[in-house]
Amino acid sequence: MNYSYGKPSEDWSVKAANTMLKREPEVNLKNKWEYEDGLMLNGMMDIYERTHNEDYLNYIKHYFETYIDFQGNVKGYRKELYRLDDINNGKVLLRLWKLDPQDRYKHVLDMLYDQLKTQPRTESNLFWHKQSYPNQVWLDGIYMGDVFYAEYLKNFVDNPDYTDVVHQFTGSYKLALDEKTGLLYHGVDESKKMYWADKKTGRSPHFWLRSIGWYVMAMADVLEFLPEDSDGYAQILNNLQAELKALKKFADPATNLWYQIPDEGDRPMNYLESSGSLMILNAIAKSLRKEYISADEWTEFLKKGWENALQQFISVDYNGYVNVNKIAHVGGLGGDSHRDGSFAYYISEPVVVNDHKGSGPFLMLSNEMRAYY
Repeated sequence: MNYSYGKPSEDWSVKAANTMLKREPEVNLKNKWEYEDGLMLNGMMDIYERTHNEDYLNYIKHYFETYIDFQGNVKGYRKELYRLDDINNGKVLLRLWKLDPQDRYKHVLDMLYDQLKTQPRTESNLFWHKQSYPNQVWLDGIYMGDVFYAEYLKNFVDNPDYTDVVHQFTGSYKLALDEKTGLLYHGVDESKKMYWADKKTGRSPHFWLRSIGWYVMAMADVLEFLPEDSDGYAQILNNLQAELKALKKFADPATNLWYQIPDEGDRPMNYLESSGSLMILNAIAKSLRKEYISADEWTEFLKKGWENALQQFISVDYNGYVNVNKIAHVGGLGGDSHRDGSFAYYISEPVVVNDHKGSGPFLMLSNEMRAYY
């Protein structure tokens, strides 16, 4: 194979982390509390915990000091919007609190948990994705809100009851699962009123790669916080194994990567998409490390995917900065732009470079891959 920018065995995690420090000293120039920043910073925290490079920890601290004042107020956060996306940054903040237990950090963690306690719910008792999307369950939201939900309970609640956490995972899986392919639909409208929703199932028209990536990462993450002897643990583990097995069938056989619309790889205009592919590979790598899946079945698949991800998605510029390419900028349903969930919609969204939705999972995956070289 031709490695234009470096070999798979190099420590890409350190190269990518150092890139973030130099290229993006301020994580978010829009002054918005955004979920993709938490995704990227969780990757930075992974690398800090392996390397103990204080520069990485200080980078994470600087972000939160920019957004959280000494009273624990968060710039850009509004509970009344009930956006599950807004919970995601709480995961890395909780990890930071364990290292630097400031009262203002704990205040924010409590505030995010309080949002979940009053988050609107569907008839089947699943969280709405946000206030402005009533009765809708999106795969993205499981990653944003429900892993934090479990981790908060484990760290701050005596004798925690994980029943509702488990329900969010198993209920959403049942709603979104396509029995024929084993893949999960991007979103479900339980009221079946949205123009994009199937009138019988409420499901969106297509599978979308990054939404499935969010979901398998969420399942791999939440298992760390659930009791291993619980029924919920066993069911989520089974769902994770089944979804990864389904994804394996739809991987591009030449690269072990995935297309933007994963079940239509041969359709004109479809393309290998980086953020979703990196998320799925990261979920596989973590699942291997935690022994959720078989090393014999998955190790070579993962290594081939990693090697091809570097070739397909990663470049290094003249500054030595690592760039993550071929990232679908956004993907959603409904909203002001009338996103209809069609193939044409998903393919029409801009493809960008270095969005945190791609650089975050690259940081995580490159850190996991140090175990193989």
